[in-house]
Amino acid sequence: MKYVLEYPGERPGASEAFMHPAVIRELTVAAEECGFAAVALSEHPAPSLKWRHNGGHNTLDPIAALSYIAGVTSRIRLLTNLYVLPFRNPYLAAKALGSLDIVSGGRLIAGVGAGYLRAEFAALGIDHTRRGRLLDESLAAMCRIWSDPGSPVAGEGFGAPGPVWLQRPVQRPHPPLWIGGNGAAARRRVIRHGAGWMPIIADRGMAAAMRTTAIESAEEFSEGVDGLRRELAAAGRDPDSVDIQIVCPVIDFADGSSVRTAIDVLEDLGKRGATWAVVHADSTSPDAAARSIRAFADSVIAR
Repeated sequence: MKYVLEYPGERPGASEAFMHPAVIRELTVAAEECGFAAVALSEHPAPSLKWRHNGGHNTLDPIAALSYIAGVTSRIRLLTNLYVLPFRNPYLAAKALGSLDIVSGGRLIAGVGAGYLRAEFAALGIDHTRRGRLLDESLAAMCRIWSDPGSPVAGEGFGAPGPVWLQRPVQRPHPPLWIGGNGAAARRRVIRHGAGWMPIIADRGMAAAMRTTAIESAEEFSEGVDGLRRELAAAGRDPDSVDIQIVCPVIDFADGSSVRTAIDVLEDLGKRGATWAVVHADSTSPDAAARSIRAFADSVIAR
């Protein structure tokens, strides 16, 4: 299992102190030194105040923030979790993500998804009901743009009129694409374009809020993984070539039983096919986050 630090400033209730450059540098360098394989940031360019006051959180533009993190680290991978492709023209997305891959020396993992906040789509002038279709179009377009940047690509509402000049990403043929979402459509996108699947094990209420299919238990997670592996094999792809990310249980490091329970859950999900886990550090303060990053490394990563 490899571990991803979700930047603690994106947890609900986290203070503005997590937005300071020195804190971002301290925590991400600590994560790299402690053996985390990646650091992740989400994307919310225009979330509603209602969302923010009902479990939402602070956010930074992930391209800007991960580019800064790339400059203060050397090995840790940079994960967008998730970059909402329907928000933008595929050429702009390919340019932004490709630039991040270049300035990081090939450390980008492009976690992408359809998005879910209806008010955010309205603020950006995007038809929320078209988000699935736009995601499919963007995935296909970006792969073509990255792999053969000179050939013009066209789609719904965009189109290069002739050959285009763009630098290719460092990773070839392009950065790994991890697809978010629990349902059959997400798995179909993984089979066609993805190097990773990012499901969420959550109850039906949370799944409904995120506009995805519910995966409520380890057993349902197994069913999804088994189905994905069968479909990958049928498509001629090696099922072992696709990473699968889950979320680590929250751990109270002062409670030995909490640590043991979390390790047991991670081992069980690993046996069911998970290869990466997102870790939520203590977000009560930057100092608490630093302590919990090191405690996780000592209790889980180093075991």
